[in-house]
This record gives sequence, structure tokens and C-alpha cells, in this order.
Amino acid sequence: MRERTQLDQRIQAVRGIERDLADNLGMIELGEAEGESSIVDEAHSALAKLKEYAAKKELESLLSGEADQNDCFLEVNAGAGGTEAQDWAEILLRMYSRWGEQHDYKLLMIDESEGEEAGIKSCTIQVSGPNAYGWLKTESGVHRLVRISPFDSQARRHTSFASVTVWPVVDDNIEIEINDKDLRVDTYRASGAGGQHINKTDSAVRITHLPTGIVVASQQERSQHQNRAKVMTMLKARLYELELKKREEEVAAFQGEKSEIGWGHQIRSYVMQPYQMVKDLRTGVEKGNAQGVLDGDIDDFLAASLAARVRGNEAAG
Repeated sequence: MRERTQLDQRIQAVRGIERDLADNLGMIELGEAEGESSIVDEAHSALAKLKEYAAKKELESLLSGEADQNDCFLEVNAGAGGTEAQDWAEILLRMYSRWGEQHDYKLLMIDESEGEEAGIKSCTIQVSGPNAYGWLKTESGVHRLVRISPFDSQARRHTSFASVTVWPVVDDNIEIEINDKDLRVDTYRASGAGGQHINKTDSAVRITHLPTGIVVASQQERSQHQNRAKVMTMLKARLYELELKKREEEVAAFQGEKSEIGWGHQIRSYVMQPYQMVKDLRTGVEKGNAQGVLDGDIDDFLAASLAARVRGNEAAG
């Protein structure tokens, strides 16, 4: 029923565009015939808005992947480099949080490990809203920052790295089989603000899936039982995402290329010094307003990488 509703909405959107296009073209003809420039101007203005709406719907039509409609988990990990890299990881988290807020997505902090002096070592958030995974799935990879370090007393330029991993929240109707013998469960005391239970009980849970090496953790809930349930949900999502990646690799193999998934796969550079430029290394999209990008203006990058992935899959098919 959900799929049927989505398809019906898409069909109605196309029919609405066709109807509005015909109506406004008719108004232009009428206005020109009667010499009413105000009618012509109004119709042209409506057509400009219709063009923007059609472009948006065309982009949304690319979100047709198996899990694109789902909510998602987004994980940021600082690379080597201590405080500088940890600060960069926190900047990235802020960028995605700002983007989510601008698009009315709900954000929930699941797990966070703070840096010793500043920033974060790692964190995981849940992003909830329409097509959350579809929009963010192409953000997985390594992000590179070049800037004058605020932590360097000699004001030297530093290069920092952080990795981003995105995976879909698994629907209840998707069955993922996990054997208990494949799990290592660790409990520890949660850190940070959160109430009286913080730092008093081993409520936080970390689970390692031994066959794949996947590690997931949660300290957001108040009890160990609740955190374990949250972690199992996340683990199922990671295993599901791993299967989706395998399928994409099989598709890429038909194109004679295999996509690199992991720490060595750099997808975007953010240069703050000696000039400002953010460049996506996969699509070639560039933006000169680097600060605007770090404030959440990443739609152009998301759209281009999504379109490139869809074109690649169609070519392989």
C-alpha cells in the first residue's frame, strides 16, 4: 500500500505539471491576443515556478532505490591527526545537522565519543524524514579539509580527514538473520549530559559482529536493555546496507570498474586556505562558498552524485 501511494503521488504530480503547463500557455495566448500584458507576465511567472517544481520532481524521481524511502543512520569518524581531525569531524556533523534542519528532518543523537581537547572522535545520528537514506547515501566516504589550523600556534596550513558512513534504517518487514554466536557484546558507562544514570551504571552497549567486523554502539537510552535493542536495530541496518553495497559492486563490475568502499575512498575536498572551494571528486561539482557548504548547503552535491549513480546503474543494466 505504501508503494501504491507513492506511485499514485508521482503520477498525480506529473498530471498536475501537464495541466498547469497547458493552462499557463493558454493564458499567454489569450493575453497576447487581447493585448493584456499583465496576464502574460503573470503566466510567465507561474511557468518559472512550474519549471522549478518540475526540476524538483525530476530529481525526486531518481530516489527509486530499494531503501531510498527509509530513514537512515549517519556515522562520522575522525581520521588520524588528533585534535585537528576531531574538530573536522564535529564540523561535518554540524554540516549534516544544519542540512537536516533546513529540510525539516528529525535528528536524534545515538552515540558520541568526544575528543580529548575539542571536537569528536566519532558519533552516530539517526536522520528521520522522507527519502532520508536516498538523499544521504552517496555521502559515504572520506571528506578532506584544508585550512589554517586554529590549534596551531604557528598558523600553519593543515590537511584533515574524516569518514562518513550512511546506512538505512531497516523496515520491520525486512528479515535479517543474526546468530548470537557471531556477536561480542560490551557494556560501558555512558558519557556526557543525560541525567542521573550517566556515569553510574553500565547502560551503554557496544556490539561487534565478528564475521564482518561491524561495530555499533548506543548510549542514548536510559537502560542497558533499551540500548541493546537500539544497537541490534542498527546492526541489522548495517548488514542490510552491506548487502546493498555488494549488489552495487556487482552492477559496477558490468561497467568494468569496481567502486572502492572504505577509508581510502576520498569523495570531497573542502579547501578554506589559501582560497575557498569545495569540490566533489566524483562529479566535479564545485562551490566557491565553502562556509555556506559547511552551514548545510550541500543539495547540489547530493543531486549530482545521486544522478551520477543512477546513470551508472542504468548503463550497467
